[in-house]
Amino acid sequence: HVQLVESGGGMVQAGGSLRLSCVASGYTYGSYCMGWFRQDPGMQREGVAIIGSSGSTGYADSVKGRFTISKDTAKNTLYLQMDNLKPEDSAMYYCAVATGVVCGLESHWYDYWGRGTQVTVS
Repeated sequence: HVQLVESGGGMVQAGGSLRLSCVASGYTYGSYCMGWFRQDPGMQREGVAIIGSSGSTGYADSVKGRFTISKDTAKNTLYLQMDNLKPEDSAMYYCAVATGVVCGLESHWYDYWGRGTQVTVS
């Protein structure tokens, strides 16, 4: 079965950087759309960045120019490089896989989810 395991979260000061990783297993890596999402308690899950099977990317307006999504197919790993972090970026970050034809920032397209990694910016 599909497993997604995130890591790389932590506490950082505003203006700092973090790189999140998501190791995937249980499916043909690279053949589906993958995305990063974030969620604060009591809030809806928000799409942050997506990458399609072809490598095309998309970002939420709030992170454009600061976050970069990438993948290493040989390592079955998805990354999110986060630079110039702001306090409002604080949240639990999740990676997810969408097995359908749509690759978008809306969480309902995604079928498999990791357990998340916490990012706190002070």
